[in-house]
Amino acid sequence: MWLRTACEIQFHESVPAPFVLMLRPRSGKHQWVGRETYVLQPNVPAVEYTDAYGNLCQRLVSPPGAFLIRTSADVYVPDQGADATGAPFVEVQDLPDDALTYLLPSRYCESDRFLDMAWSIVGDAHPGYDQVARIEAWIREHVHFNPDSPHFQLSAVELNQAREGVCREFAHLGIALCRALCVPARMAVGYLHGLQPMDFHAWFEAYVGGRWCVFDATQPPGRRGRVTVAYGRDAADVAIYNQFGPPMYPTRISVTVDRLEGPPAV
Repeated sequence: MWLRTACEIQFHESVPAPFVLMLRPRSGKHQWVGRETYVLQPNVPAVEYTDAYGNLCQRLVSPPGAFLIRTSADVYVPDQGADATGAPFVEVQDLPDDALTYLLPSRYCESDRFLDMAWSIVGDAHPGYDQVARIEAWIREHVHFNPDSPHFQLSAVELNQAREGVCREFAHLGIALCRALCVPARMAVGYLHGLQPMDFHAWFEAYVGGRWCVFDATQPPGRRGRVTVAYGRDAADVAIYNQFGPPMYPTRISVTVDRLEGPPAV
């Protein structure tokens, strides 16, 4: 399916502010960007680089006063994914090099503190995909998804205590539980068609059966229509923007995802 993603982020700065943005969808074998626009108002110089996880990042300094970031992209994503039920666990010694970093504890995913809990959740599930599916189902059943949650930037340990949070925190807990079982897991952020309320979204992916598989305890199993912007160990790696200096918060954020009838017009 073809999806058109768009976002507008408005700031009002009192002083020039350095930014690192992460707003361009990834393009590769799992999704293809057919058209893209990126507008800064007022226009300021920007430099793009690729971070350690392959994400496209833009560096700039915003001017004082009103500053608007507007992006749009037409992206092709598969209507359906291959059924990975039963995909086997990959022994650590057989993992690709770039998956190894996703085995380790990180700032928001304290996997070394979830060993006993992870094994109690998966029980006798077949090692690999079926274990991760059981983790996803456990989180969906035992943690309350609340888009208006008062909790903010919770780690996996903190979410397990609060039992309420947003998509980012759900992903942290899923990642930590997977890593406790020696299953590489990473956070993904981007867009989801039909998300309510509409906003940027986060989920997690686990490496089983020789490939990365999507899991999202905030949505029904098998939900499609995702456009990935960035991957990382946890939320610290995949912020859509980082602003440095005196804290400035957006005055407005608008996100839309629409399904197109076909590929973008030339």
